[in-house]
Amino acid sequence: MRRETGLAIALCLLCVLSGCATGGAGGAGTTAIGGNASEATTAGAGDTGSGPSEAESAAAFAETLNATVVDVADGDTVDVRLANGTEETIRLVGVDTPEVWVTNTPGEFRGLANTSATRDCLRGWGHEASDYTTSRLAGANVTLAFDPNTDRRGYYGRLLAYVYVNGTNHNAALIDRGLARVYDDSDFSREPAFRRAETAAYENRTGLWTCAATATGGASGANAGATGGETGHDANTATSRTDGPITVDVHADAAGPDTENLNDEYVVLRNAGDATLDLGGTRVSDAADHAYTVPDGVTLASDASLRLHTGAGTDGHGDYYWNAGRPVWNNGGDTVTVRAANGTVLATRTYE
Repeated sequence: MRRETGLAIALCLLCVLSGCATGGAGGAGTTAIGGNASEATTAGAGDTGSGPSEAESAAAFAETLNATVVDVADGDTVDVRLANGTEETIRLVGVDTPEVWVTNTPGEFRGLANTSATRDCLRGWGHEASDYTTSRLAGANVTLAFDPNTDRRGYYGRLLAYVYVNGTNHNAALIDRGLARVYDDSDFSREPAFRRAETAAYENRTGLWTCAATATGGASGANAGATGGETGHDANTATSRTDGPITVDVHADAAGPDTENLNDEYVVLRNAGDATLDLGGTRVSDAADHAYTVPDGVTLASDASLRLHTGAGTDGHGDYYWNAGRPVWNNGGDTVTVRAANGTVLATRTYE
């Protein structure tokens, strides 16, 4: 063998070995634990959204596992089957979604008052978080990434992990969308980024943070007091928040028995801006997340109003009908949330 040939072969072998040491095509810094090398996954690759997921990279996690989600317990807990066939319960690290099975404690969430309306509001968003996790993770192939600052297992023996689906950190997505708070009772390396995302969601009143409008004296940054208009049967106190030209009034207590006069229970949306608004797809919901979606093609001119009745009727001339079949707005207090088709909160109104 010529010396040049031997040198070339040695260099090729060195390149192959070097690629294996860095994870090769599977992604730098990832390790397949409990599986073979071909199962290694680049957790965090392809993240394009804002919030804590944007800063993630594969090199950040030394340990990952591939798994398939077989059940979703709630917004922050799922069951998975690992590559070796064993099943584990995963508690999403660093996040806490509102409870759906037990009573929520508003004091765990910044700026939330300890009222029955707030607890109902949180429960509604707990269901939203569960639905979101189910829609993204149920039956999906995911990557579990383990934080170096966090114990592998939590109080109940559950694995603590970030869950990646299609290259996106689902833990971070919950925070970004206001479907979870940052969990205070754990040490994890992504906490600063998660805190920043939580603050942004809170200040924008995204998701569960619309419940902050029930705080005594109004939510932080909220416009205190009524906005005028239809208030005949409203409670004595109300707080409102508007992130656009829409204002909200609510007529919760219908004349006579509510169940017999559903169309005298209504919400009024008014366009206080100068431009005509396209309301198609806009979602109006109560604290328990009973929701009505405005039909496509509905517009609202400047200074015009749309009245949404709880009962049945024919839409037109500014009056629209929920067809709910039963009362929606609690006479003793509730929160109206108006959300654009893209999920942005346009306005909230809480009355007691």
